[in-house]
Order: sequence, then C-alpha cells, then structure tokens
Amino acid sequence: MRERVRDLVRRIDAATPPGRDRALDALRAFAILGVVCGHWLVTALVSDSGTLRGASPLRYMPEFTPVSWVFQTLAVFFLVGGVVGAKGYASARAGGQSYGRWLKARTVRLFRPVVVVLSVWAVAAGVMLASGVDQDTVRALGKLVWSPLWFLLVFMVLTAATPLVARVHPLWPLAVVLHVDLFRLGLGGPAWLGWINVAAGWLVPYSLGAAWARGGLRDRRTAWMLLAGGAAAAAGLVLFAGYPASMVGVPGSTLSNLDPPTLAAVAFGLAQCGGALLLLGPLRRVLTRPAVWAAVALVNLSAMTIFLWHQTAMITVTSTALFLGGPLPGLHTVPDSPGWVLARLAWLPVFAAVLLVLRTVFGPYETRGGGRSTVVRTGSPARVRESRHV
Repeated sequence: MRERVRDLVRRIDAATPPGRDRALDALRAFAILGVVCGHWLVTALVSDSGTLRGASPLRYMPEFTPVSWVFQTLAVFFLVGGVVGAKGYASARAGGQSYGRWLKARTVRLFRPVVVVLSVWAVAAGVMLASGVDQDTVRALGKLVWSPLWFLLVFMVLTAATPLVARVHPLWPLAVVLHVDLFRLGLGGPAWLGWINVAAGWLVPYSLGAAWARGGLRDRRTAWMLLAGGAAAAAGLVLFAGYPASMVGVPGSTLSNLDPPTLAAVAFGLAQCGGALLLLGPLRRVLTRPAVWAAVALVNLSAMTIFLWHQTAMITVTSTALFLGGPLPGLHTVPDSPGWVLARLAWLPVFAAVLLVLRTVFGPYETRGGGRSTVVRTGSPARVRESRHV
C-alpha cells in the first residue's frame, strides 16, 4: 500500500508542467476545505420531537465567532477564480477558440456534478416523504444541500462576464457595495437593494484575481495594504457601525454578513486576499515537496465533488446514528456548550470518511469529459499529462 502511494505521488509530480503555479491550486484547495470544515463546525441538526431542525453553535456561543473568520474562505475562491478565468479566456482567444466554446466547456464541467447531486436528492426527498418522514425534516435536510449552491451561480455569472469584468478595477464594485449598504442600512432604503451586492461583492475579489492574471498584485506592499486595510475596515464596521462579528449567517440574527454580502464581509474578504498573496512564496516552496503537492492536486481534482457532497456526508452520519443509536452528543443535541464542540470535533473524521466514499462514487461525474481541469490527472500514463483549468 505504501509503495502504491509513493508511486502515485511520483506520477503526479512528474506529470505537473514545470511552469504551473502550484500555489494557485493550494489556495483553491484551502478555500474549498475551509468552507467544508466551516459548515461541519457551525451547522447542527438537532433532534426535536421526531424532527430534525437546523441550528448553529454561533447562536448559543457567540464567543466562538472567530471560527467564522477562519473558515469563511469564499473570497479566496473568487480571487483564484478571477485569475483562472482571465488567464483561461486570454489563452482561448490566443488559440483561436470562440467565447461560446470556452464558456460551454467551463459551464459543463462546473454544472455536471451539480445536476447529479440535485437528482440524487430529488429522489431521496421523494423516498423520505413517501416513507412518512416529517416534511420539516426533509425541508431542513434539503436546505443544507441546496443553500450552498448559490455561490456557484454567482461564480458562473462572473465567469460568463469575464471578457467584460476582467479589466474592472476592484474599487468600482467596492464603491457599489459601500453605497448599497449606506442606502439600505444607513438611510433605511429597501432591503432588496442588498441583492445588488451578491454580484458586486464577489466581483471585488474576482476582479482582484483578474488583475493578478494581468501581472498585477506582485508587490508585497500591495498585499500588506489589502491585509491591513481590509482587516481594519472590517473591524471598524463591526465595532462602530453595527455589522455582525460573524462572517457567516447566524439563525435568528437581524443582519447577515453573507445573505447578501455586506461591506464588512467584502472588507474581510480583501484582508483574506492580501493574506493569500503574502502566502504565495511560502506555499511555492512547500509545494516543491511531491507528497504535499500530490495532496493538493487530488483535492483540486475533485474540488466540486467535495463541495457538493460534504453536507450529504454530514447528513448521512447524523441520520444513520440517530436511527441506530438515538440522539448523540455533537450530532443531535443543541449546540450550546463547549462539550458539544468537543463532541463535534470527534465526529469530523467520520464525516470525512463518508465524504471520501461519496467522492469515490460521484467524483467521475466531475472529471469526465471535456473542459480543462484544475489539476493533472493521475490515471493512465497517456492521460497523466493532461492539465485543466476550471
């Protein structure tokens, strides 16, 4: 077994093009795994009078709010998306590929695994309802699966608009977010205006990534300015402007930093982007180690599968344990004590094991067919040298 792992590591390292920026793949893997671990830590399914309902430990234990600062990593994902989108479109144009063909390849690779997970859950929901499972339980489980998909729609819209937004200065969408929040929160404007920030807010890191693709953001001083300025702005907005401290939604809160994105969330995202840029050098050095790079490459190969099925893994463990053993700490109890946190940490390896099984079953739907993937393939020697970009 050990020799097989070593052989796989050697093949991945040998198949990687010499000029590939491995740090970019590491940032994407970090962003995806941050979202996964964050959901597993701040999402609970409480067993209550024969139903399962969603709950968050951040509602009961606000002292754990800093957890959301670590695991809310979507800005880094959009930063990398901007780099890859801008470079990919420029490469397609240079190779004579039409915009339509380029966009179709990216859309198919992104949404093929989405169709699979939605189809499986449509059948699962029907079976649960037919077998007498409470509608509130089915609704709570379904929401955990489909609610994270919103960001894929935003990402696809920004990707489709890459030819238009690739040269947009990040200050422009940042100004839009500022004025929207000022009008809706400061002057009592209609709440629906906040949904403008869904596009404008995530366009900020996406356009930063596009600037990176054009050769910008190479000055460490710029990275430090993003980190320090974004962190100071986010802290000021939380301390003095009434924005929530949590960078994820908390049930029962009057205002969420993500639903839709607020100025505080965008400022925090700028700080994350600055930190990501500062990490590029150390990451590139660490990723010269074949074993480390192989782990990053394998995560990237199934990044969307991991994202799409991680909540299903948690639901599978939670439901099975409830059926077999009744309510258990860290799975079905109210997340209102440090004991729940410790118990939930003990369940994380079980979630990960089930996710690995789901990745094995559904991963081929992501890697099959056209498009260009984010990592080198690790199959037969003839396919090992394929290099793809999402």
